[in-house]
Amino acid sequence: MAEALADGVARFLDHLAVERRYSPHTLAGYRQDLDKLARWMQARGLARFDALTPDLLRGFVAAEHRAGLSPKSLQRVLSTCRSLFRFLARSGALAHDPAAGVRAPKVRRKLPQVLDTDEANALVELPAEGTLGPRDRAMLELFYSSALRLSELVGLRWGALDLDEGLVRVTGKGGKTRIVPVGRHACAALRALAAAGGAAPDAPVFVSRHGGALTPRTVQARLKTLALRQGIAKRIHPHLLRHSCASHLLESSGDLRAVQELLGHADIGTTEIYTHLDFQHLARVYDAAHPRARRK
Repeated sequence: MAEALADGVARFLDHLAVERRYSPHTLAGYRQDLDKLARWMQARGLARFDALTPDLLRGFVAAEHRAGLSPKSLQRVLSTCRSLFRFLARSGALAHDPAAGVRAPKVRRKLPQVLDTDEANALVELPAEGTLGPRDRAMLELFYSSALRLSELVGLRWGALDLDEGLVRVTGKGGKTRIVPVGRHACAALRALAAAGGAAPDAPVFVSRHGGALTPRTVQARLKTLALRQGIAKRIHPHLLRHSCASHLLESSGDLRAVQELLGHADIGTTEIYTHLDFQHLARVYDAAHPRARRK
């Protein structure tokens, strides 16, 4: 990578790591996208980011598209480039916006699969039997109760829970902290878990057989096992419980802002996908109940 390009990318990634507190996984994704841009520029003799123009950037996007990158991935790459250009402009290293007017191909938005309320109840009402029973029941209840991300659940410590008030403090993407409700069933399951194994403030809430904090991969595998045990036919994963919680809350309340706050979405546009899920429910009710929609 040319020295000027490498320096700009390095300063940008340092900014994301130190000031924005992005995770190593997220930083690796940004680095991969920017490496693609830098290689494409070098192949065309472009040694500095201020040599880029909107037309050249469109050429980069088109080249990645021809190479097989999906519209969704192209949108991510272009978003990464825009973030870099804004950073360089703020630091005075870029006098124009090479991404002005550049658009990636449209992505057909895929709606997340959700459990219906009966399926969700059947999954979380797991008998708290055996050594792992209290842990597994509390884990399922908390996922569905508070719409936690997988990383938030495995990183949870007892000191972040206030079971008397029914609240949990979690640190989500970008190091942002939020406080979300914990339902009464989840509180009861967590109290049972604390009684079974202790609850020192700095100790992880969910631990393995050997006492260490659960890993994301272990939680994913465990959820699949528990779903089969409970007779759930759908492919169960942590984000499915998060989606289900958000969808069921929005369906009952209609309060999109509250659901956004619960999920920790920076942009309400991310949360709006659940309005589409809610519309699907409305359409099914309409087709089944409206006199002019019912089939003879």
